[in-house]
Amino acid sequence: MDERLEFAPCGYLSITHQGIITDMNHTFLYLMGYTREALLHKHIESIMSKANQLIFHSYFYPNINLHGHVEELFISLKDGSGGSVPYIMNGRSLIVDGVAVIDCILVQMSKRIDYEQELRSAKKQIEEAYWAKDQALAGLNQIHAEIQQKQQELMELNAVLVELSTTDKLTGLKNRRYFEEMLSEQLKLFRETGEPFSLLIIDIDHFKRINDTFGHQTGDHVLEKLGSLLRFHSREKDTAARYGGEEFVLILPDMAADEARLVAENLRLETQLAVWDTGSLTVSAGIATCADGDTGETLLHRADKALYASKEGGRNRVMHSLDLSRSSNHTI
Repeated sequence: MDERLEFAPCGYLSITHQGIITDMNHTFLYLMGYTREALLHKHIESIMSKANQLIFHSYFYPNINLHGHVEELFISLKDGSGGSVPYIMNGRSLIVDGVAVIDCILVQMSKRIDYEQELRSAKKQIEEAYWAKDQALAGLNQIHAEIQQKQQELMELNAVLVELSTTDKLTGLKNRRYFEEMLSEQLKLFRETGEPFSLLIIDIDHFKRINDTFGHQTGDHVLEKLGSLLRFHSREKDTAARYGGEEFVLILPDMAADEARLVAENLRLETQLAVWDTGSLTVSAGIATCADGDTGETLLHRADKALYASKEGGRNRVMHSLDLSRSSNHTI
């Protein structure tokens, strides 16, 4: 890091789009009372209270995803002794060496007590005005009602923005970013409890041929309808997402290999029996069930290999990564 940035008169943090801290300057460590090792690779929300986590989710992430930057976000962070330190945060999303990161500048709010005193003084003046004139009271009540309405509208808008930032526009399913966050959370739960879960990848057979023969609009209708089918057959705790192109993914909590295979077979059969604009449609599926030592990358890799085996085996079929292992052992 450049020495001027290291000792700049403000804090600096660099985080991933999942909120993992990848870098920080000396100034921020000094202000907060942390060592570099204490923060590196930790989630930024680990140094936030629940209230500030809510602010971060409802304002920071939607604006970063929609606009690529956040300006003048007031937020408090927990320092090394557990105290709350108020900051004004500015953030900007950028690509560094092919990786998306978010650089954040944090200016400490050293005059917070002065601001609070100003607010108390303003409140006292308003209260005096209430007693002075009934007409002023009525006017201020109207203003208060309007502020509450605007706050409610803002909360509703923020909720919509959060939903949009995690939703695939075409199918209405969750998007890849949301899926990756849920997969990370499910892996963490697995390591803590040992509770099994399975990952299912579904790919539309000969989708390029559909686009070439019927056109991209029909192809989009196929993706929309398959998304609806997946959503209809998913449990509330499942995560159904569009992974990209004609590939869809399902995270199936509390589900071991045999149950996951049954779910995949049902989805495959429902797809085959459904009525499509193309006349007929089939999908191939690959499954992997989480095992000790798995990461998101290894789990996806095993499910993808099983999907490839389904395609190679003639399509319109389901394969579990365990089937590949058994087949290899049988061959030996």
